Amino acid sequence: MGIQKPAWLEALYTQKFFVGCCFHESAKKNEKNVYCLDCCISICPHCIPSHRFHRLLQVRRYVYHDVVRLEDLQKLIDCSNVQAYTINSAKVVFIKKRPQNRQFKGAVNYCTSCDRSLQEPFIHCSLGCKVDFLLKHYKDLSPFLRKCNTLTLSPDFMIPQDNGDDEMTLHSTIVDSDEPMSWSSGSSSGSESMSMANSSDQIVRKKKSGLYLWRSSANKVSDEDIASSMSRRKGIPHRSPLC
Repeated sequence: MGIQKPAWLEALYTQKFFVGCCFHESAKKNEKNVYCLDCCISICPHCIPSHRFHRLLQVRRYVYHDVVRLEDLQKLIDCSNVQAYTINSAKVVFIKKRPQNRQFKGAVNYCTSCDRSLQEPFIHCSLGCKVDFLLKHYKDLSPFLRKCNTLTLSPDFMIPQDNGDDEMTLHSTIVDSDEPMSWSSGSSSGSESMSMANSSDQIVRKKKSGLYLWRSSANKVSDEDIASSMSRRKGIPHRSPLC
């Protein structure tokens, strides 16, 4: 008998995101928008220092639905035949089903699980729909799962200082619902090389901002470069002599 859903996949589908973190109720920007695969829980940016050596997956939102980057998800499971969408120049995949009645005349291609109309040749509208299809027809997910020892957040992910009162920005976390969403291919080679995180992974404090900048070992930047880029000033202006 084949394996059922692994723990991280089951929890990813059931965890709630973009709700307040119970551990940081009084903190600003405490919405849970990160998923820890090792702990199988959703966490907020304030929780990240406690999970910095774990595999972390950033969750984004589009029109009240949770999405993840296709590039990240492909490191965990085969996403071929899942329709992906391009949002903010990044391909994303919906996590959960989005049922839809067959109301589009002339449409001949529908999702295998929820009847949502799709572009050809895609047959799944979300990760959840593909997983249900595989369990129903193959009774085994193991051929489609991929070994991923390391999964880090993007280098520009901002982490707030726990005691800071300054505003913070989480880049590419919530997408404007008025932005058009375009279709794109849901398959990729999945052979991209992964940056291996180790003890050199760091959280760098950004001066005078109350923020921490997540920095992985694959994106090393010297402290001098950070300081010089943030304190850069114009040189002394040279004026022409008086006539």
